[in-house]
Amino acid sequence: MKQNKDKLVRSVINISSSKMGVGDDDLGDILMQSFINSLIQLDPLPSTIILYNSGVLLCTNDSAVLESLNALEAKGVNILLCGTCADFYNIKDKIGAGTISNMYTIVETLNRSDKIINP
Repeated sequence: MKQNKDKLVRSVINISSSKMGVGDDDLGDILMQSFINSLIQLDPLPSTIILYNSGVLLCTNDSAVLESLNALEAKGVNILLCGTCADFYNIKDKIGAGTISNMYTIVETLNRSDKIINP
């Protein structure tokens, strides 16, 4: 069955951790900040950023990348946060960017994407 291209989502950034890569945590923080701060310069922008597990911590009011995430939202990038993860980390009242979502919507978005980027 051929998919209707009009229903495809462009690229999706899939972030599963507040740190980028495996190794030194301080370096992982620096790399993730640089990655997210660089997204605003992409052309075209990703259509969606999905954050789950400790990645949801990047959307809190005290996050070093909150300004960049808000700028991406203002430019039309959809930011979805795993609700189960936000509950686990007890941060629902501290979210400064993005929308709390559920696993079905996350899986559906990934399934409809034409490119998934996992930093």
